[in-house]
Amino acid sequence: MSSNLKKKKMIVAKISKINKRALSAVIANFSGVNNNNLNKLRKKSKDKNVIINIIRNKLLKLIIKGSSFECLNPLIHGPTLIAYSFKHPGSAARLLKKFSKLDENLIIKAASFDNKIINSKNINFLAELPTYKEAIVRFLLIIKDISIGKFYRILIAVKNIK
Repeated sequence: MSSNLKKKKMIVAKISKINKRALSAVIANFSGVNNNNLNKLRKKSKDKNVIINIIRNKLLKLIIKGSSFECLNPLIHGPTLIAYSFKHPGSAARLLKKFSKLDENLIIKAASFDNKIINSKNINFLAELPTYKEAIVRFLLIIKDISIGKFYRILIAVKNIK
């Protein structure tokens, strides 16, 4: 077996493990993006629990075959970057959407979440999903508003009784 084939098998095995654990995946065309910007994107991705890979299309198709991201298969052509989200399904979409505003050469093709494809026009749906912290903060604000409103109504009722 040639060493090149061994390397390819190692890459497929490594990224297949990542593929199985990921909540969502976003693919993008990165042609025209310079290396410095890609390195900045990779640094930001580490903070957001997103793994970004640039892989040959044939290998990527092998990796996603039989997984929940298989729906992305017809869109894999040309230079392809794939970003996997782990803690929150929208983190990769948020990161790439923000980066595509900074560097217009990065074009988001589509995303996959829950075995469904989300095209580039609807990527905002995935990017705007609240994180767990945001959801908890919203929930606490709602509870706070409800409790203050109830307290206010009780005070008005007591005032009206007197």
